[in-house]
Amino acid sequence: MTDEPEENISGGATGGGRAATFETGDPATRAEAVVDRLGDLYWETTYGGQDAFETLVRTILSQNTTDTASQPAHDSLMERYGSGDLVENLAEADRKRLAETISSAGLYNQKSERIVAIAERVREIYGSETAFDEFVREGDVDAVRDSLLAYNGVGPKTADCVLLFSGGQDGVFPVDTHVHRIARRLGIAPPDADHETVRQHLEADVPDEKCGFGHTAMIQFGREYCTARKPACLDDPEACPMADLCDQVGVNPASGAAVDPAEAAESRDARSN
Repeated sequence: MTDEPEENISGGATGGGRAATFETGDPATRAEAVVDRLGDLYWETTYGGQDAFETLVRTILSQNTTDTASQPAHDSLMERYGSGDLVENLAEADRKRLAETISSAGLYNQKSERIVAIAERVREIYGSETAFDEFVREGDVDAVRDSLLAYNGVGPKTADCVLLFSGGQDGVFPVDTHVHRIARRLGIAPPDADHETVRQHLEADVPDEKCGFGHTAMIQFGREYCTARKPACLDDPEACPMADLCDQVGVNPASGAAVDPAEAAESRDARSN
């Protein structure tokens, strides 16, 4: 079993996670069977406990870039603004100085404007970092999610990462590019499903307590085995530990090609008409 990476996407230095064991038994759905296999391959973890506003900022920094680029930006931001109340400090931050601080994350001017605007709004509504953290951890999941989505620059994946890594909410399965691709390639979500539809399928078909580690382990699987253009099965059908559970939507070992599952569905539909 692979150790969970020290730097784990929005979860931060250890993902905010704690090792846990979940009963597998006979999975009720193929999606649950996939997550159980991922747990055997990588880790079974419960999440929660990260500071909510820091998690929100961290996830914004990670948008449209890699962990390698966003992590230094987060570290620099926390070194400059993390002493005291982070919400207050960022609400009062000079946008140009903040942009310089987070420049390694890319799109730094846009991200600095969003972070300051969100900090101002959070301060206006909740008053402090502590009060916002309490709302995320103790509030109704749907109400918290709707509140987060109301901020400019916060999409479903960002909101769900805050709910998972800070709130520790069961039944939350954030969908990033890896999860979106893999769920459709495996055939546990429709090939033309958007991110939200994939999320709905996963959260309906995976037990609540398994959604968190399902998200992080699926990302790791996407990095190691099921990459966008060169999944392991193209070189060797038996090289992928998920082979017996995968529909290989959009993957053609005979031709050595892999396309987005939606493209494969469109081609299939065109041929059938």
